[in-house]
Amino acid sequence: MSQEVQQPDVSSYMSGARPEGTENYIMQQTMIRVKDPKASLDFYCHVLGFKLLMYKELPQWKFNVYFVAPVDASTIPSDADSRWAMCMSTPGCLELTWNYGTETSEGMVYNTGNADNTGTMDGQKVKGGFGHIGITVPNVYRACERFKEMGVEFHKSPNSGGMKGLAFIKDPDGYLVEVLPQGVMVTEAVDCLGVPAEGGEGYKDNSK
Repeated sequence: MSQEVQQPDVSSYMSGARPEGTENYIMQQTMIRVKDPKASLDFYCHVLGFKLLMYKELPQWKFNVYFVAPVDASTIPSDADSRWAMCMSTPGCLELTWNYGTETSEGMVYNTGNADNTGTMDGQKVKGGFGHIGITVPNVYRACERFKEMGVEFHKSPNSGGMKGLAFIKDPDGYLVEVLPQGVMVTEAVDCLGVPAEGGEGYKDNSK
């Protein structure tokens, strides 16, 4: 018999003012390392609809950084200083870091954190802490139809597994992108991969 887990009381974290001095802090970026910047930019800009806010080429350190976010291209300034200022004040950017030379490597380069053995010395899978990034869309099922048409790899289609109405797709490096609805979680009878809503296995945490 499994032991009942004692749930922590987190209610206090939802109320009250932000600590003094943090009022203007924003969650500006998550950084992931990518093998091929062109492939990653194609995915995040053409598949997910993000735009490149700004980038820096740093040959002295042999890497480049590309900041992408779901913004309207018409709002991106034309001069570099203004683009940097916009980028640093835009919540939820994704920083794609390309280390020179990785694009010529065979196979996967970076460990995604999800029971992955990429890059390990002994070939054993790593129980990593990183899980995924997430986007929300008006309709998960319609978005996934589009992803399928574009040849995107699915880790979980909307009706697969025990949690219905959400999906996981993979970017070119294998990082997971969760696809969630912007409103109520709904379930359709059949999803883009032909998986019926009825049945399915329970959710599995892929870090284990």
